[in-house]
Amino acid sequence: MTKLWEKETVKQLSSLQSKIETFTIGSDIQWDLYLAEADVLGSLAHAEMLESINLLSNDEFLKLKEQLYIILKSIKNGKFVIEEGVEDVHSQIEIILTKELGDIGKKIHSGRSRNDQSLVDIKLFIKKELKEIAQETKKLFEQLISLSNQYKDDLVPGYTHMQIAMPSSFGLWFGAYAESLSDDLELLIAAYNVANKNPLGSGAGYGSSFPLDRKKTTELLEFEDLNYNVVYAQMTRGKTEKIASIAISGIAATLSKFSMDICLYMNQNFGFITFPYELTTGSSIMPHKKNPDAFELIRAKCNRIQALPNELTLLINNLPSGYHRDMQLTKECLFPRIIDLKSCINLMQLMLEHISIKKDILKDVMYQNLFTVEKVNELTLSGIPFRDAYMQVAQLIIEEKFKTNFQLNHTHQGSIGDLCNAQIVEVFNKKIEKILG
Repeated sequence: MTKLWEKETVKQLSSLQSKIETFTIGSDIQWDLYLAEADVLGSLAHAEMLESINLLSNDEFLKLKEQLYIILKSIKNGKFVIEEGVEDVHSQIEIILTKELGDIGKKIHSGRSRNDQSLVDIKLFIKKELKEIAQETKKLFEQLISLSNQYKDDLVPGYTHMQIAMPSSFGLWFGAYAESLSDDLELLIAAYNVANKNPLGSGAGYGSSFPLDRKKTTELLEFEDLNYNVVYAQMTRGKTEKIASIAISGIAATLSKFSMDICLYMNQNFGFITFPYELTTGSSIMPHKKNPDAFELIRAKCNRIQALPNELTLLINNLPSGYHRDMQLTKECLFPRIIDLKSCINLMQLMLEHISIKKDILKDVMYQNLFTVEKVNELTLSGIPFRDAYMQVAQLIIEEKFKTNFQLNHTHQGSIGDLCNAQIVEVFNKKIEKILG
């Protein structure tokens, strides 16, 4: 195992350390690959800053810059690997620089620790991923708004306590989940803002005697600001990941609930919506089956994502300030869930491209009691006190004499007759700009 920190005297014991190394490294190298691009970008900014404070000559900086861009290209081409026996992505990149540039490569680590390297890598990675999630969420939001406008006049039963309650519409249903995504952006913005602060220069958590220019690296890495206090910069490890997990769990909650609705509405006892056979699954023994497996898995994956904040809370809880190896595990908690969420959003978009709705659902006599509130309101508007009108209609229901004309008169903001989709879009767009610019 190649370790940049290893002393000569310890190397004699290396044969006794294999079990410890296997345990402590675990699957970390797998997740470190996701940070490779960010690590190079951090090194480019750090090298430029070192040149500005005369710890690197201009020639040394240019050689490091050239080599770092070669490494960056290999990462983007999928050719970068962490070689067997190399401890982490930071070590791999420094080893390459030293191999290619000799003593110049050894200078890249001046004024920083792998601790603040990890911090800046994770923050850059989270920023990038939250932007991608915001972009995909925007596409899904626009799709839901479009479906809401398209089916605004198509009615569907509304339920409370899983009992038919009042008339709703597909316009309301699709629009509700669009506005839910708008609120979910509040959490995404908060997480992005927390990640958008530069920890580089905090070293191992206590700063450096080098005259580092932390504002310069903040500008170079396009952070909005820096984490000023070096001890707190180190304390953001785990905290940043937890806040990001809360943000993605909000979107996951919306997708999970929506998926549950879809599973119900596809059920033959509801029969409100359907999808093509190629987007559903069958049964090995029941030829009639058309199962909503995609939505069941979206629901399951998103429910697992909602458990993530608790998992990270338990991981980082009760740790004192300073770095601890516990933090290594935040990557294997958070990164797979980010991947899951993006795949769920993308699949939801695909499925909704092919959704079909049933027309004239409420004309079925079984739904006439959905309109009892309409009758109560009609009587109240005619001058009968609300409670008396309520009792009159209740008595008709008991005597099975209630009849309805299936007419609606919903005109207030956010109702079937006034979805306020234009306003919802305006609010959403103002929020999304805070992440996407």
